[in-house]
Amino acid sequence: MSHEKSIANVKSAGLLIDPDELAQLVDSPAPPVIADCRFLLGDPGAGERAYAASHIPGAHYLHLDRDLSGPRAETGGRHPLPSAEAFGATLGRIGLSPGQLLVAYDDSRGAWAARLWWLARYFGHSEVCLLDGGWGLWSAQEMPVTNVVPVASHGRRVLRCADNVTIDFVALADETARRGLCLVDARDTPRYAGAEEPVDPVGGHIPGAINLPWSSACAQDGRFLDAEGQRARWAGVGAGPVVAYCGSGVTACVNLFSRAIAGFSGDRLYPGSWSDWSSRAGAPVATGPEPG
Repeated sequence: MSHEKSIANVKSAGLLIDPDELAQLVDSPAPPVIADCRFLLGDPGAGERAYAASHIPGAHYLHLDRDLSGPRAETGGRHPLPSAEAFGATLGRIGLSPGQLLVAYDDSRGAWAARLWWLARYFGHSEVCLLDGGWGLWSAQEMPVTNVVPVASHGRRVLRCADNVTIDFVALADETARRGLCLVDARDTPRYAGAEEPVDPVGGHIPGAINLPWSSACAQDGRFLDAEGQRARWAGVGAGPVVAYCGSGVTACVNLFSRAIAGFSGDRLYPGSWSDWSSRAGAPVATGPEPG
């Protein structure tokens, strides 16, 4: 199958949308809701400032910490999942109706937009896709931009989270059960190996986890690999469902998005990820390049 044909098949499945296609929909009688998810971990206000300066017409800004995460607790990691009530208020504020297309984008190869994609599906809104190439490709193609902020809506969506798509520390702490899972760590290899750890108190990975950095889901131009390319990424993992994790349950969603493109299903997310695991007294830690 050619690259172009495979890409077309992916887009027709509703996972990705090109800038040209999105521009046409924005001007259509039934426009989508667009969410700008730009963010920078080292400067949490950077994405919002970039949005205020320029964004896709009609796009609402969603902040990783405020809108795509819940309040931190003693356990649960740096970016806990928001409650159904809180996320329902967020979707209501941006005016997303049931069945309406939601398009998410960022400027970081889907690192933050994929979190919104996963959350929307987790809470029952399946009509969601990512802008392929993100803000970078939109800008490079000189598509329309604005600094006008759309008016917030006052509705509230009533949502219910899906079953069997997450896993928690208690389940993973059972070594026998954990060894029966296919754990995939989405962080960069030095963090997985424990050679460096810039954020959490302990370096390394969950014993038994293999490493597949999330950033390899995209090509150099920021576009996602086609279905064949994504399946090639997962070729050494096995055919069964995986449990994905990363530093705090955010970039692991890129790996889950990659698997959706590849046609896999049944995968789960460990929302607390390494930031939860490494904070637990007595939780085992593996280091080095092997699963351990």
